[in-house]
Amino acid sequence: MSNISSTLTTVWRIAVPYFRSEDGRMGRTLLAAVVVIELAVVGLTVLFNRWNNVFYNALQERDYDVFAYQLAYFCVLAAIWIALKVYQLYLNQWLQIRWRRWMTERYLGDWLYESNHYQMQLLGDAADNPDQRIAEDTQLFVERTLLLGVGLLNAVVTLASFVVILWGLSNEAPLHVFGQDIPIPGYLVWGALIYATIGTALTHWIGSPLADLNFRQQRFEADFRFNLVRARENSEQIALLRGESAERGKLSSRFGLVAENFMRIMTRTKRLTAFTASYSQASIIFPYILVAPAYFAQKVQLGGLMQTASAFNSVQDSLSFFISAYRTLAEWQSVVTRLDGFEASIRNANALRANPGVTRVSAPSGDAIKLDDLSLTLPAGQRLMSADDFQIRSKERTLIVGPSGSGKSTLFRAIAGIWPFGSGSIAIPPGASVMMLPQRPYFPVGELHAAIAYPSEAEAFTSAQVAEVLKEVGLPALADRLAEHGHWNRTLSLGEQQRLGVARALLHRPQYLFLDEATASLDEPSEAALYQLLDHRLPDTTIVSIGHRSTLNAFHDRDAILTRSGEGFALQDKTAAAEPAAG
Repeated sequence: MSNISSTLTTVWRIAVPYFRSEDGRMGRTLLAAVVVIELAVVGLTVLFNRWNNVFYNALQERDYDVFAYQLAYFCVLAAIWIALKVYQLYLNQWLQIRWRRWMTERYLGDWLYESNHYQMQLLGDAADNPDQRIAEDTQLFVERTLLLGVGLLNAVVTLASFVVILWGLSNEAPLHVFGQDIPIPGYLVWGALIYATIGTALTHWIGSPLADLNFRQQRFEADFRFNLVRARENSEQIALLRGESAERGKLSSRFGLVAENFMRIMTRTKRLTAFTASYSQASIIFPYILVAPAYFAQKVQLGGLMQTASAFNSVQDSLSFFISAYRTLAEWQSVVTRLDGFEASIRNANALRANPGVTRVSAPSGDAIKLDDLSLTLPAGQRLMSADDFQIRSKERTLIVGPSGSGKSTLFRAIAGIWPFGSGSIAIPPGASVMMLPQRPYFPVGELHAAIAYPSEAEAFTSAQVAEVLKEVGLPALADRLAEHGHWNRTLSLGEQQRLGVARALLHRPQYLFLDEATASLDEPSEAALYQLLDHRLPDTTIVSIGHRSTLNAFHDRDAILTRSGEGFALQDKTAAAEPAAG
């Protein structure tokens, strides 16, 4: 019961915000319509039950006029039932897509808010495969919640409607055993209750592992898909390394987890299906077994027997809702758990960003970036690098060097505001525009024009502006392909991508430009040409570079170095760092 209570609390927290949102009024209207139609369907079921009595009595008495009338009456009821079910499905699906669209937009907004998506990776939270949670789990959550909610409503209302009918029929067709009537008030109701209770208990005992198995199956499936996509994205490197056998082995291993877990689901489902199918078939004849003695003793007519059986099955089906919906409930619970984990991961990322160890503040005066008592650590707490009273002065060209793993790229992440682990402060001039160019730049799939303009909209720069910077960075052949759609991170070489990164900087003209080995894939003459281009086109931009080539010194006014200091590294001007060694 505590597990059910916890799940329902989580469902309430996930579901209710939509019905309180800007689209909530329409959502509530559609939900109300679905509920009203479901109540009408239950009402028709009651009428069908009464029709059974009259229709089968007419057959027993060979009354053709009543028989013909009841056939026409049935056609009217059936037509209304069909119309209600058609529009209930239509309105239900309309509600589903509106609800899912709202949830998708909400999760996309929360996941991509500032650096949440990155912080979640750093924290290593349980929200694996956020693409699956946004694209698939939201759809399953909405669909299963409505399916189970409407089904439960139907079960409760049907039970309330037919218990009264079945109780009265218990008196009209009393329990008849060995030629004797045994007066047990409402014995048919008690029979249905006992039958459903035993079935429910056995179903839960057999099927309880399915929730966890379904949760793991979705995770294994998502991991397998992710690694397939990763292999496709890195097909060139895999081919160059002749890594096909290794990739096949890893992918086969991951699919092995999918298949192994699915076999467990199959085994458990086989047992559950064997029981529920047996239970379902037995429930068809069970009411006849109870009422048949009274019928053969001529205590009740054929119509009464058929009505009793129909009412009994309605009550039994309502009480057995848990049994019939068990597999769906197990899948739904795993979906709820995944979405709950996703939301928790987002909350943790928000909390980390709201209370970071490294604070990013506005510089009180001047136009320099100031690092004060800064100490960066890894997420687990190991000290990485430090910088105290270090300034990145305006319009100055600074080159930062140091051993691999000393924290150079992490320093850039901290300045960008996405690395919160550590202590100290980073003061940024108010309103300063900062751009980071990594070694492997990112270009969204789409038109080349939009890919270069990213993260701005394509309309922010004219085709002529983009074509001009492409020629300047040494890619004149791409100037005529601005309207072409493509996966540019795959179709262009890393050197071409780095040239496009510089083109992007020329278009955006940031006040501070950080290049993290952003030209490392180019030959030295090409690298020199790009630095000269930046110097010429962005004379007022402060440029900070990370690089290992000695030729980069010629394009920078100042050198800074990360040197070993205790358990980590310390950032200092190169001249100052060399003085102790000279002494």
